[in-house]
Amino acid sequence: MLAALDAATDPWDFIIIGGGATGLGCAVEAASRGYRTLLLEGHDFAKGTSSRSTKLVHGGVRYLQQGNVALVLEALKERGLLVQNAPHLVHDLPFVVPSYEWWEGPFYGIGLKVYDLLAGKAGFEPSQRLTKEETLEHLPTLEPEGLRGGTIYFDGQFDDARLAITLALTAADHGAVMLNYMPVVGLMKAPRGEVIGVRARDEETGEEREILARTVINATGVFADAIRQMDDADVPDMITPSQGVHIVLPKEFLPGDAAIMVPKTDDGRVLFVIPWQDRLLIGTTDTEVEEPSLEPQPLEEELDFLLRHAAKYLVKDPTPDDVLSTFAGLRPLVGNPEGEEGTAGISREHTLLISQTGLVTITGGKWTTYRRMAEDTIDKAAIIAGLDEKPSTTESLQLHGYHAASEALGQFREYGSDAAQLVSLLKEDLRYAAPLHPNLPFLAGEIVWAVRYELARTVEDALSRRTRSLLLDARASIEVAPHVAELLAEELGYDEAWAEQQVKTYTALAKRYLIT
Repeated sequence: MLAALDAATDPWDFIIIGGGATGLGCAVEAASRGYRTLLLEGHDFAKGTSSRSTKLVHGGVRYLQQGNVALVLEALKERGLLVQNAPHLVHDLPFVVPSYEWWEGPFYGIGLKVYDLLAGKAGFEPSQRLTKEETLEHLPTLEPEGLRGGTIYFDGQFDDARLAITLALTAADHGAVMLNYMPVVGLMKAPRGEVIGVRARDEETGEEREILARTVINATGVFADAIRQMDDADVPDMITPSQGVHIVLPKEFLPGDAAIMVPKTDDGRVLFVIPWQDRLLIGTTDTEVEEPSLEPQPLEEELDFLLRHAAKYLVKDPTPDDVLSTFAGLRPLVGNPEGEEGTAGISREHTLLISQTGLVTITGGKWTTYRRMAEDTIDKAAIIAGLDEKPSTTESLQLHGYHAASEALGQFREYGSDAAQLVSLLKEDLRYAAPLHPNLPFLAGEIVWAVRYELARTVEDALSRRTRSLLLDARASIEVAPHVAELLAEELGYDEAWAEQQVKTYTALAKRYLIT
């Protein structure tokens, strides 16, 4: 990627700042239209919010409650496109809404029928009312006391960081240059003030470079204001970061393949208890935070809230000792509508801004609608750049690794059509086929694959995002860090001191994912 950057002599059509869902989507959108595209990410792809979601590709039952039918329709359409274009990464998941009050069954039943209707041909199976017995068949460890029945409906599930890496590879397949660990440290301006490029620093060498572009796109999520203020120091903040926290529990707390969806908790949020990667994911919270940070920390009251609510709906009450990992993500909410208290009421629709100097900022939105956001952004950015109009092709664009029968790939399903090449890599060295850790579902060779083919540069990249070891079991991930560092050092040509430093850095980070 660096060689491709060095070989470029003309200005790029687009420089995209930010390698999360939005920036990666923009890179795929631009490159697949044939525009010369460079994406610069200051850390690793999906390091921030984009690897810390609830792992759902969904229309947003909550937005239906808010009466935002347009957003639900858009999200359901995009959910259908993702299932079509990345069947190796997205699958359907049954959700059960349990009813403990007499009115809940009919009320949620009708709402979910509307959800089915809005999904139309892009829908999964239709929703159904369930008796108490049927509800407990789907959710054997649901609290039975006072249970009247439930409603089952279907939505999409995915692994957010895997989709992010897949988008980076898809953009690269279409000729984009994708660089992680290359933060933008300043914007370049023409004499009349318009933005004509960026100054970026290579984190691994410290070398700075000036790179020209017809248009610069700011897709940095919760950090969007920092880039806007590089352009104009006086511009007021527009992002209100809101923190969402999740806890990960062993699967035994809710065996079976269905999730629980609680439409309204004490704080007015939706609560999900979701089977994911043979674990249980419980979330989320909604807490306004002052400052965006790369490693947001769950607050004690957020963890208490999740454990308390889990205990309310599960037969066995989880304790802090049962928690395998916790993680927090920041939503980049734009502004606060008048009269709305807190952040739970802010719409998740995206916002596209163009400054007087031509800097394009795209923020807000959510994973499910990343493609639509990118299409809007590149349509507008191409006009600013004075480029020939080229129609979007991403509605039918198969993502990297597309594999129609991916279920047959078993544990390597998420690699899609790359699985065969991965299997042959595992045979290269006896060490590669060995499991990383008894409590983790990954093989040592997957770390080597991540370095060779998925742009992983650090132990954190490998354990947090190329594999999801950090989220599935933070303690186990700390135990395998030395082995992973050794494999990385071998592949990247680094010495023992580098490996030791990596282990130290990773261990300090991973400890923050544990309830201490």
